[in-house]
Amino acid sequence: MADRRLQVFHAVAKHLSFTKAGEALHMTQPAVTFQIKQLEERFNTRLFDRGGGRISLTPAGDLVLDYAERILALSAELDIRVAEMTGQMSGSLLVGASTTIAEFMLPPILGEFNVRYPQVRARLTVANSEAISNAIAAHTLDIGLIESQVTQPSLQSEVCGDDELQVVCTPSHPLAGQQEVDARSLLAHDFIAREPGSSTREITDSYLRACGVEPEQLRTVMELSSPEALKGVVATGLGFSIVSRASFEKERQLGTLVGVSLRPALKRTLSLIYPKERFRSQVVLSFVEFARSKLKELSS
Repeated sequence: MADRRLQVFHAVAKHLSFTKAGEALHMTQPAVTFQIKQLEERFNTRLFDRGGGRISLTPAGDLVLDYAERILALSAELDIRVAEMTGQMSGSLLVGASTTIAEFMLPPILGEFNVRYPQVRARLTVANSEAISNAIAAHTLDIGLIESQVTQPSLQSEVCGDDELQVVCTPSHPLAGQQEVDARSLLAHDFIAREPGSSTREITDSYLRACGVEPEQLRTVMELSSPEALKGVVATGLGFSIVSRASFEKERQLGTLVGVSLRPALKRTLSLIYPKERFRSQVVLSFVEFARSKLKELSS
């Protein structure tokens, strides 16, 4: 029910980009520009300073943003409250998740939730943990599932399980016969790494350094951004990798890949994040509770 111009303005103000706002709203850039121009004419003042290829909010823009966030939140709350009064468990559920959770943990959770609440339309966004956190803070996502905790004061974060990272290799690989393996023992074998910037890469690098091994000492033969591609390369016998145990559960059961625990064990937390704001829809509250219990089952 909120004014479309306010919705467009809010997206531009949060992204500080007409192009990115258009992508988020599925609008062309000229259409976004037109809506902003109409709003500026309505208030008879500029809401954005433009220059040097960048935009920033004017003082008037800051004021409009403050009111826009409250108006949009109240509009969404009104729609949800009326639906809940009529006994409906319906509406949209915007979920964000980091890659490993999205690909290997979340599908069965979303599937079971949909069976239980068929009128709820869930939409999944996959990105790194930082991007998901920013989207939650900007209210473009309802809830996030990430492999770390957040420090943003506007977000609520709760640990709902953990995820063990293991050495993964073929059954014929020299490491496959060991019960556990320490960091220094990895230096003698070719390594298939995740790409820089991924959560798995960052936590692995930190773990190695804590064990007295610099990541550059590993015999890295390839870096891959896709967990599926990484497993495919490891399955050829080219080398080992370090990945979430959940990401190769199917291959482990089929016997094509095996996992070896690191010594000491390498684990990361799984967290649910959502805004601290007082109002949350029954759909979001129900999904938080449902996902929390399912993630704890997976990590137990």
